[in-house]
Amino acid sequence: MNTLRKAVREYLTMRRNLGFKMHGADKPLLDFITFLEQHGAVYITHQLALTWAQQPSSARPAEWARRLRLVRGFALHRSATDPRTQVPPCGLLPHRPQRARPYLYTQEEIRRLLSAAREMAPGAGLRPWTYYCLFGLLSVSGLRIGEACNLELQDVDLKEALLTVRGTKFGKSRLVPLHASTCNVLADYIARRERFLAGRPACYLFISHGGNRLDGGEIRRTFYALSRKIGLRGPSDSHGPRLHDMRHRFAVQTLLRWYRAGEDPERRLPILSAYLGHVHIADTYWYLSQCPELMREAMQRLERRWEDRP
Repeated sequence: MNTLRKAVREYLTMRRNLGFKMHGADKPLLDFITFLEQHGAVYITHQLALTWAQQPSSARPAEWARRLRLVRGFALHRSATDPRTQVPPCGLLPHRPQRARPYLYTQEEIRRLLSAAREMAPGAGLRPWTYYCLFGLLSVSGLRIGEACNLELQDVDLKEALLTVRGTKFGKSRLVPLHASTCNVLADYIARRERFLAGRPACYLFISHGGNRLDGGEIRRTFYALSRKIGLRGPSDSHGPRLHDMRHRFAVQTLLRWYRAGEDPERRLPILSAYLGHVHIADTYWYLSQCPELMREAMQRLERRWEDRP
């Protein structure tokens, strides 16, 4: 059975070398090997894979499907060296994840959120300015929250008005151009950041009180608190507008500007897709699928084309 454990480590190393992050895959796969050991199995079978994936019984079907996908990937790898390996078919534990319905912020809501961030307790040091700048950057750049948090000072080129986004969701890096007004806000924040650090080293752009990278959980808690303060969420709401929805707003606003400027959005859509860091343009189409204002612009353009026909 040590052979299987070794094979798991080889599999994870190979996948990561190919650019897949495989976050959180080590422990579940090694747990699966322990499960095989407990059942006296020396190779993967459909039934054992299915039984393990459906643990615990109280977990949601989405979690069962995720566990089985992990085993399926490893089983495909293992089958190349052990023909006895049974690869779980794709039809087992089918589950289609549902994407959250995007919330399209208004300009006024963004303004109130940024004002609330800047008005946080005066004794919070750099914190109000950090969140003011972070939330503002998300609203105008289309960055993922993880991409913004991973920005280092060296990734910000204010002279060229460019951000370098490294090691993104799909392992690619890209350049993100910035408006002059965004550069001005970043320059002000960087100056405040330097005064706050007073010579202490810190590589990340957005930092905590201790000079470290901002914690994702703390960012969400701060966002939820500010959202409740300005009325975006009710006092006891567990669901509501998300930070990620700022990407939706950015994508929609970009396309609306193209429509209103007489541009051909369909031809320019690959530019938006690359800007957002999407691998497949279908992902960009989904970002634009639930905006009535966008649909009106498209219908009006279609109607004008019909009217112009001879």
